Amino acid sequence: MEEKTMNIHFILHETFEVPGAYLKWAQDRGHNITSTKVYEEEVLPETVEGIDFLIVMGGPQSPDEDRQTFPYYDPNAEIAFMQKAIAADIYIVGVCLGAQLLSVAYGGKYEHSPEREIGVFPITLTDDGLTDEHVKGFGTTLNTGHWHGDMPGLIDNAVVLATSQGCPRQIIRFSPKHYAFQAHLEFDSQAIDLLIAADGEEHLRKQNKELPFVQTPEQLRTNDYSEMNKKLYDFLDSLTQA
Repeated sequence: MEEKTMNIHFILHETFEVPGAYLKWAQDRGHNITSTKVYEEEVLPETVEGIDFLIVMGGPQSPDEDRQTFPYYDPNAEIAFMQKAIAADIYIVGVCLGAQLLSVAYGGKYEHSPEREIGVFPITLTDDGLTDEHVKGFGTTLNTGHWHGDMPGLIDNAVVLATSQGCPRQIIRFSPKHYAFQAHLEFDSQAIDLLIAADGEEHLRKQNKELPFVQTPEQLRTNDYSEMNKKLYDFLDSLTQA
């Protein structure tokens, strides 16, 4: 099938939460790329007109974060923008914080995950995941990246496609074009180095000793991220060529 050139817009919350393989996929496929860098106080576009695919990345914030902690972050504006994208039925992928924001835009309530997960751990596809046209290629289980303490909310029509031992909502489909990924399939060595620096090596080691699903900086750096990146490319190709 001939690939169509799309206009892809990224919402980026922090310098250390990079789009990784999402951006590389868009570049490799020759798509047009624009972005709103929230951390630089850039303003969201007024409309979603001309955007074919919205990708909302992660960050340390929550969907209801007060602006005193992160003065550049306006979750209500992002949620309203995502609701415009939902109404326009363009492609949407929300990642980590972006996944939680997508769930709120759909009328759900994000929640704290049962466990904090930092590192590479397997996700397991549900029966719905194994029959989802775009996710089934992940196989029964797939080792993916994680760096979170929250998870998306659910609504009546939401379909959970993947879970993990530490979090029951790893991939959620809100509509045929709208997916929430709590897991980070976009991680690569650069992304991991930035996250380690932001979190702090000693803080990570302390969490590793106290929490069951937190890896050490050494483990984080030696994980292989290539397979999950490939699977993400396959998902994005499948989604946008459907």
